[in-house]
Amino acid sequence: MRRGRASASWAGRGDLASSLVIVFPLLLIYEIGVLFSSTVNGVDLVTRTVFAACGHDRAIYLVVHACAAVGYLLWVRSARRGRTLSLDVVAPLVLEAAIYALTLGAVIGVVVDDVLGLSTADLALGAGGEAMVMSLGAGVHEELVFRLGLFAGGAVLLERAGLEPRLARVAAAIASSILFAAAHHWGPHGEAFHQAVFAYRTLAGVAFACIFWYRSFAHAVYAHALYDIWVLVVRP
Repeated sequence: MRRGRASASWAGRGDLASSLVIVFPLLLIYEIGVLFSSTVNGVDLVTRTVFAACGHDRAIYLVVHACAAVGYLLWVRSARRGRTLSLDVVAPLVLEAAIYALTLGAVIGVVVDDVLGLSTADLALGAGGEAMVMSLGAGVHEELVFRLGLFAGGAVLLERAGLEPRLARVAAAIASSILFAAAHHWGPHGEAFHQAVFAYRTLAGVAFACIFWYRSFAHAVYAHALYDIWVLVVRP
């Protein structure tokens, strides 16, 4: 998954195509799971658009995703990327992502509570199978939008505008992380603003940007999804 420090591209040091191979099954599980959920992830415009294009017909929606799954398998075979889905590749990646997920909350919590002096004791938690589906959606769609799109894409634009590459990445990481935190408060279903929650999510965004850049897009997606599952489902 990682090609070395000297081979970093606009998408970081991971192989983006390999990441997409590993991430697609997670996306597919979420896309099917939303049929049994009352909502979709806040930044997930794709699912809403596809469902609307299917005339809000669940059977057609399932057929579309079955075709997508077949297309995915054909692409994996034609591109000879089946090795990417082997256990000895996926298992270490998911294990590493789980370590990030389990340590992320504790570290950021200490920073927000002890360094910034804001309390995270009242962070709202969800529960149940629907929360599990939303966690998968957050891992995929929020990383697509905020890390692959706004962070990586923003860094490219800033660099082309004349900013030094490292400074461009720092600026893009901060800006995308602030937008990531703010997005949770937008719209009719957005959460009430709370300083500690906003600071927490901004720092989490920076952490996911670092995971994306220094490891891979797949690492960031799985770390995000596993972290949300831990917070929403597992943590008491």
